[in-house]
Amino acid sequence: MKKITLTDKRKSNYYYNEAIKTLRTNIQLSGQSIKTILITSCFPNEGKSDVVLSLAQELGSIGKKVLLLDADIRKTAYAGRLGVEEEVKGLSQFLSGQVNINDIIYETNYENMDIIFGGPSAPNPSGLLSENIFQLFLKKVREYYSYILIDTPPIGTVIDAAVIGRHCDGAIFLIEPGNVRYKDAQKALSQLERSGCQILGAVMNKIDTKADKYYSSYYKHYGEYYRRAEENNK
Repeated sequence: MKKITLTDKRKSNYYYNEAIKTLRTNIQLSGQSIKTILITSCFPNEGKSDVVLSLAQELGSIGKKVLLLDADIRKTAYAGRLGVEEEVKGLSQFLSGQVNINDIIYETNYENMDIIFGGPSAPNPSGLLSENIFQLFLKKVREYYSYILIDTPPIGTVIDAAVIGRHCDGAIFLIEPGNVRYKDAQKALSQLERSGCQILGAVMNKIDTKADKYYSSYYKHYGEYYRRAEENNK
């Protein structure tokens, strides 16, 4: 397995980190049989990939062997976002028979976290993901990892997440409050449910804590405590 260095340029945020820890705990409480987890959203730019990366890092930090699988073979962004300048092989190349499974799994500089990039854009993504080779691939990698986190294209835009969901143990639906209509969210969830994948829960992302009265009051009350805790963790 090749090793690759990833550069996470995001600034640390104590409140965000605590929310990720809560998400990690809830996933662990879902049961030992929940290993292959799909994460999707309704539309693009809801912060899905950031959450997937943070969750993978958090699970790895507590000793869980994690595989982050970028299953967006329409428009992958992980390599560029994480500062990977060298050429890497990806999922689309494996599914189309160009490379072997060992050619696409990369060990990273983050503890217990491996990654598979999406690879070059495929002309028929949903068709490739529907092939038996993808199902067999997931069965094989789950033997070696505690969790496989699958980042998919938004289900409100394309069908890929529902295709992948047929082979997953559970799904997490991410939503940005205020920018997604209730009707659109319900339609996306229904599409995911029809795949037969168990929905583990939903994650609200990009919450404006200053605008929300509950969160504004919460952070005002605990703000000093969190500030000190964050300083102690540096």
